Amino acid sequence: MNHLLKSVRKPLLFVLLMWAVYILQVNFLPNWAFLGIFPRTEIGLLGILCAPMLHGNPLHLVSNTFPVLILGTTVYFFYPRAADRIFFLSYIGTNILVWIFARPSIHVGASGVVYGIAFFLFFIGFFRKDFMSIVISLTMAALYGGIIYGIFPGEAYVSWESHFFGAMVGLGCAFYFRRNKK
Repeated sequence: MNHLLKSVRKPLLFVLLMWAVYILQVNFLPNWAFLGIFPRTEIGLLGILCAPMLHGNPLHLVSNTFPVLILGTTVYFFYPRAADRIFFLSYIGTNILVWIFARPSIHVGASGVVYGIAFFLFFIGFFRKDFMSIVISLTMAALYGGIIYGIFPGEAYVSWESHFFGAMVGLGCAFYFRRNKK
């Protein structure tokens, strides 16, 4: 039980920070778009750090809250030695790629982080080929397999680029960390 509580700590803190920023955003910062990623602009660089904390509406925030908690706890529970690096790369790496390659639009939300962690968990079993990693990959595919559709262009206001680059970062992390013992 102690390991589970330790594993949920950082994802929970991240979620609480997202909610605190949203409350501040709604009550004190009506024009927060300048804090999002606007690709290939100087002001958009700020979004590399800020965008995952910003959400367009309560539904957007809730739709990132539970995956961050579930997937984040899973990665910290089963891969504690690599978890901080996977989380960091999913956060920063995804946002850098969005800043470089995405269409000119404001990109906000933590879904790039979600996709990074989810795709790490999807693919780690493929690369490591140990029983537990395969079980985790199959479980993640069963629970979250539908998110694959999010990496393709769809609704104009959804940053499919954050989803796509998060997925690529997660895949890269799975390959890179394949030899890490937990």
